[in-house]
Amino acid sequence: MQEVYYKRENLEIKELQPIVNFIYSVADDVLVNYYEKAKYKDIILPMTVIRRLDVVLEPTKETVVKIYNEHKDQFDNMDDLLGGKNGSNLGFHNHSNFTLKMLLDDPSNIRSNFENYLNGFSADVQDILEKFEFRNQVAKLERTNALYATIGKFCSSSINLSPNDIKDENGKIIYHGLSNLGMGYVFEELLRRFNEDENAQAGKHFTPREIISLMTNLVFVPLKEEIKQGTYFIYDNACGSGGILSEAKQFITDRDGEIASEATIKTFGQEASDEIFAICKSDMMVRGENPNNIKYGSTLSNDQLGDMTFDFMLTNPPFGTPWKIDQTELGIEGTGQDKKLDSCNDSRFHIGITDVGDGQMMFMQNMLSKMKRVTKDTPLGSHIASIHNGSSLFSGDAGSGESNIRKYIIENDMLDAIIELPRDMFYNTNISTYIWLVTNNKKNKGKIKLINAGGEDFYKTMSKSLGKKRNEMKPSQITKLTELFMSNQESNYVKIFDNEDFGYSKVTIDRPLRLEYKDIESNIDLFKATKEFEKLKDDRPHELLKALRTVTESINDTEFFKALAKQLSFKLSKGQVKAIRDIFGKVSKEASEVYNDPFDTKKGILADSNLRDSEKIPLKQDIQEYFDKEVKPFVSDAWIVWDSIKVGYEILFNKYFYEYKAPRQLDEIFKDIKALEEKTENLLEKIIS
Repeated sequence: MQEVYYKRENLEIKELQPIVNFIYSVADDVLVNYYEKAKYKDIILPMTVIRRLDVVLEPTKETVVKIYNEHKDQFDNMDDLLGGKNGSNLGFHNHSNFTLKMLLDDPSNIRSNFENYLNGFSADVQDILEKFEFRNQVAKLERTNALYATIGKFCSSSINLSPNDIKDENGKIIYHGLSNLGMGYVFEELLRRFNEDENAQAGKHFTPREIISLMTNLVFVPLKEEIKQGTYFIYDNACGSGGILSEAKQFITDRDGEIASEATIKTFGQEASDEIFAICKSDMMVRGENPNNIKYGSTLSNDQLGDMTFDFMLTNPPFGTPWKIDQTELGIEGTGQDKKLDSCNDSRFHIGITDVGDGQMMFMQNMLSKMKRVTKDTPLGSHIASIHNGSSLFSGDAGSGESNIRKYIIENDMLDAIIELPRDMFYNTNISTYIWLVTNNKKNKGKIKLINAGGEDFYKTMSKSLGKKRNEMKPSQITKLTELFMSNQESNYVKIFDNEDFGYSKVTIDRPLRLEYKDIESNIDLFKATKEFEKLKDDRPHELLKALRTVTESINDTEFFKALAKQLSFKLSKGQVKAIRDIFGKVSKEASEVYNDPFDTKKGILADSNLRDSEKIPLKQDIQEYFDKEVKPFVSDAWIVWDSIKVGYEILFNKYFYEYKAPRQLDEIFKDIKALEEKTENLLEKIIS
């Protein structure tokens, strides 16, 4: 299969706005009276794909039709022949007698001819059309007299979706060809607009190209001398329209780029949205990639790439997005990590199960399961760059799924760095975002870099916002950030920590229950209604009530029960002791501590659950020493519950990059207030006069 080569271009979305505006305007010109705005994309997106495939196939159209007519009676499936080197040489084809422009010559038969045209595409394109559910729209387009007009718009001479330049009769270029890179921009800008119309969720959107460029620089530049040759697999487990995969391969193999690798790069991805999957697959086809490497379905509950492992994994998974349906498919049920892990039917997720409201770290866990081991044959191991929001850094207490995934990554020395990005970088969210750089082949063993790139030194304000995207990162800023990552020097932007610095032991601190006993008679009726009292047989109910009425008040639980026991001919059970404490005992700071067994103080003191607290103690600090210094002086009766200890990890960026700003001086504040009062008074005088 011949790869469609495209040169490195410094394309920006704004340069392609005329094409995007024209395509988007088709909806307003043709569909406006028959489709709701939210439904525009059901027509515009598949038609954009079809037109792109149409113009790419146009140079070999006659050859493909000729071969098809010569051999159609000899083979049941001619996809390999018609898409091969003797046919389109692109791996896909259309063997119908029509092109889109030719359909316009017969308006009266536009629907039947268009359907014949669609049926002429090869199997891979049929899959794309199916995911778009486009055939369901054709009847309505014809019924509303919009089919002919829509096709006519996409065949307009006002735009060029072909990779070839359009020239006038004198050879002057009228419209430059649209490269595959440019086509990717067009697809993604259309998606951005449609998603904006639908108020799409922040975590479900494609990644701005400069962020992809940053990710590729961070992953590949440090390894540029090691990836000049060989074969490497790149994977995106939430691949969207394929931008990250395409840019990653282009960055490595660009003949004029920094790496200029001659390695063989194969890209793989999976996408759950049917229409975005269709766009991604069509884009890969035109690029000469194997479209079968792009899988459809939910990565979390329906992994289509099985036991494959990858050299590089770059992704922007959905964050803040519920994954309840996936949990159901995976068989996850129950509460608590142990129960959830035991019920999960997928071995990829053996580290932790995150909260049902946010599955972003499950995508990270999926990638961890697909890492290549560091061996003689795969000396690089695997490298991951994954974008997340802030909750991935700290959500979940010790023992939770989120914390356990962080714990696994850090304790296995796989977290290389986390980079905070500037805000307002994405098209439909202005929240803080972070790039995690994870590898099983770290060079700086036992260390983790935190890089604060959220300040003005790492972005430029755009002249015009795109959705919520108000800032962009320029190439020089990407270079600077990459150099900071590769350096082992600390600075105002970079802090380097030991792995253990982010870990803590969560320790339960208990204090004794203290009960006093008085006003026994007023609670007798409550006690008689308890199940434990009802269990008493023969004369025992009367005997116990008599003993309770005659025992003296006490602030010592042990003495109270010993006095009670002297009047009884039977031994109180644990349940009866508890019932008596619950009904007659009142919490009192002046009372003595309560023992688990009032008749055997060797069994330890009973904790008051209402006074129970916990401490997060840094891993590098001795737990007993911390307790003796930070807890015991303030609550002298407290103790450590040693079997409660759980280790957790959290990464608090603000803690490490906090900059103290001194409050304003009072005289400055007074001057401002006085100036404001004078201004107000002058304004009031003008109004009155």
